[in-house]
Amino acid sequence: MTDSNILPQAGAISGCMASIAGAADIPALVACAVETRRLAVALHHEDAGPALVARALSRLNDAIATRVLALLALRFRLPTTSWCWLGLGSEGRLEQTLTTDQDNGLVFSASDDGEARQLRELFLPFARAANQALADCGFPLCAGEIMAGNPRWCLSSSEWLENFGTWVRTPEPEALLNAAIFFDFRPLAGDAKLAAKMRRALSELTRGNEIFLRMMTVNALAAEPPLGRLHDFVTEAKSGGAIDLKKFGSRIFVDAARILALGAGIPATATAARLRQVAAEGAMTSADAEAAVRAFHALQGIRLAVQVDGSIGGQAPGNQVDPDRLNEFDRRVLLEALRQARKLQQRLKTRFHIET
Repeated sequence: MTDSNILPQAGAISGCMASIAGAADIPALVACAVETRRLAVALHHEDAGPALVARALSRLNDAIATRVLALLALRFRLPTTSWCWLGLGSEGRLEQTLTTDQDNGLVFSASDDGEARQLRELFLPFARAANQALADCGFPLCAGEIMAGNPRWCLSSSEWLENFGTWVRTPEPEALLNAAIFFDFRPLAGDAKLAAKMRRALSELTRGNEIFLRMMTVNALAAEPPLGRLHDFVTEAKSGGAIDLKKFGSRIFVDAARILALGAGIPATATAARLRQVAAEGAMTSADAEAAVRAFHALQGIRLAVQVDGSIGGQAPGNQVDPDRLNEFDRRVLLEALRQARKLQQRLKTRFHIET
């Protein structure tokens, strides 16, 4: 990407940020959200690279969420206690693409369980209004209701930490699913110290916790790269020959990086940062980490291309790609990226002595 391409889009991104910060109401933010997606498409077409596109889009989405919360905080009578809005999942990892729903939560300070119940009732109307405003801005409500407007995820610091402890000590299927989403949290608005406290407590729970990490690994290994011995790719008939690049591609890297980072007490949430810091801790070579990072970014690039093509064609952005419809180069890139995913899973099997 040349300087002549970078500078105009950098200016456009800065201008969009300024528009978001100055938005006077939710309808103005709806227009800004449309512009953020247009900019992401423009960056993709100019070969900015999937890592840059995802980070730019995530930062712009952060700004929209932060402005939504600031506007609504003026409308609601919020308690004086400290609170923090948490971005979860892909938002927490700064890895959002053109298709993303909401995953968020809210943490607040409370002296005891009784005060927590009272404060929750005061925060919930605000959180639900924020969820709806974000939906208006193009971030669909989470089908699994993993949102701050759900009383289950509008909690005091103590309640969040109690949940974390339960999930780690009793890694049942639902607990492992929750861990995969909630452990990738990042503060978006409010008092970031609350999130930092949660991160420190989580690191103490997971660092070196072999039983929990092994259970997370077994769960993560359920999604295998769609590679065959006789054919390059293996696809299911019901999928029409397509591969879900999220479920059977990028998610494999995300899950592996999370497990390795949690085991080492690494606070980073982004997949690339986690893998590189794991290598810095000596758990894998820097060359292997970099190969995994590049494979992850390659998969993200193909996902973005599929989503951009779909949006141009008037379709809802998705994650499905038919490898037979890819050009020869992209098909080979996809194949090599999935092979790196398989190597990363093999590393987990060896690390936690899992036989298949």
